[in-house]
Amino acid sequence: MIMRARDAMVSEPTTLEASATAQEAGVRLAQPEVRAVLVCDQGVLVGVVTRKTLVREVVALGRDPRSTELRAIAEPPIFTLDADTALEQAFHELEERDLERVPVVEDGRLVGVLSRAVVQRRLAEEEPLAEPEVPA
Repeated sequence: MIMRARDAMVSEPTTLEASATAQEAGVRLAQPEVRAVLVCDQGVLVGVVTRKTLVREVVALGRDPRSTELRAIAEPPIFTLDADTALEQAFHELEERDLERVPVVEDGRLVGVLSRAVVQRRLAEEEPLAEPEVPA
């Protein structure tokens, strides 16, 4: 059985609606384990907001974080994977693009996030153990 991206993804990533504010994103990003907030418009991924985005698009420009909507500052995702992508292909894409995590979509809707470390672990679990060589 071929493992797919959907088999190894985290299915409930940190998201906010496009109408949420930069302040709401800042609260989420203040948690050390949250590196990015995925921004959706009714389930469709429209962008990503990071700490760097908040500094560049809100703080540096003097915008009010309580009224700046994420749709105005979210950066389009660099890359996404389809949920049906074979796990080996997904790993190749993550390695090739030097990405640690990538949003997973299905019919344009965000369904999860795939981590390179998890993919590596899953692929290692799937590899059959080599048969010991028997001397002739």
